[in-house]
Amino acid sequence: MTAELYRVNRPEAFWRLIGDSQPTEAEWATSTQAAAAALPEGAQGADTDSILDKTLGEGQFGPGHWDLSLARKAYYRLKPILPRPLTRRLRRLQGSGAATASLLGWPIEPRYAQFLWGAIGTLLATTNRPAVPFIHFWPDGHTFAFVLTHDVETAEGQAYVRRLADLETAYGFRSSFNFVAERYRLDHALIDSLKGRGFEVGVHGLKHDGRLFSSHREFMRRAARINAHLKDLDAVGFRAPLTHRQPEWMQALDIEYDLSFFDTDPYEPIPGGTMSIWPFEIGRFLELPYTLVQDYTLTAVLGETTPRIWLEKVDFIETFSGLALLNSHPDYLLEPANWHLYEQFLQAMRRRDGSYWHALPREVARWWRARRQVAAPDLLPGAVTGTISLNSGDGEARISIERALPGC
Repeated sequence: MTAELYRVNRPEAFWRLIGDSQPTEAEWATSTQAAAAALPEGAQGADTDSILDKTLGEGQFGPGHWDLSLARKAYYRLKPILPRPLTRRLRRLQGSGAATASLLGWPIEPRYAQFLWGAIGTLLATTNRPAVPFIHFWPDGHTFAFVLTHDVETAEGQAYVRRLADLETAYGFRSSFNFVAERYRLDHALIDSLKGRGFEVGVHGLKHDGRLFSSHREFMRRAARINAHLKDLDAVGFRAPLTHRQPEWMQALDIEYDLSFFDTDPYEPIPGGTMSIWPFEIGRFLELPYTLVQDYTLTAVLGETTPRIWLEKVDFIETFSGLALLNSHPDYLLEPANWHLYEQFLQAMRRRDGSYWHALPREVARWWRARRQVAAPDLLPGAVTGTISLNSGDGEARISIERALPGC
């Protein structure tokens, strides 16, 4: 069942080659299998579907990957009565050595990107194609996409949302705010104001009590209520609290996109990662993995005081034309040191304006799905034709953009 959820994300759909002379299915399969040598050993499958299930589907981490341990389940039952300093101390202890023990690289895991580049490079070499045109990843040929998201976990955080929106507006940014539907009284005047100012609103679970995925029955019961709140808020996006996740169960959610997965993160309750720095489809919805470490991990767990790690990751993402997506929390940003760090990040990204496409998550999700489905670039507003060529010196694929060939 899980392999079916990821099948449409095959390398040929990722690259979106155009032109009359398309590679055959067998040629793609051979090139993909050869390129899989770049992946971790546990992610190398017998065929393309298996590879996608082990990477995007996190199958390389074993059949019980989505299950919380008894200790973690007990922790989430006790968490509401534990003082915040204690929970922070526990998070730091849990995070100690997590990156070293992870099967994936962190904060940068390059091997899935190398796999995709290897697949197209091998294809060009084995089919004697010096260059091929493709639909570029992002509108107007931008080198990468940049998305800001926030999870509003408490009433205190909700009270801070307007100030955070003001800060982002001052630097020319817009973001999405995901509200917990039934943990605190939703401020609908605030939500309407955000929408009117060009921000987006999504749902961040039902209670934020660690029990959403406690059983399939409980998830389905809560999913019905989550769907009602999505409809009430006219929202199309979701992120699960604590990034607890189960891709098969989540097919019950009435959403266009999800934000609960990540490319690599050893510090989350369910560590691991999809390895992807691009959107991808999980069954009925589009996944936008967060690719920049969460603010709480950066500051409270790692003790960072600058956005250095964020900006270094953005450099990597730009190299591969990926998605730089950040998840931060008004609940944590209200602390002066964290606020200052976040503003430094916005300032740095503002200075890079022009290289990236800054968009809301729903815009990115709709673009990525349309790019996969469109028959030709001139049928997709903003689409630009790029060229993939093979460097004869090292056999690596190179990408260029033909800005004279926009779709619309």
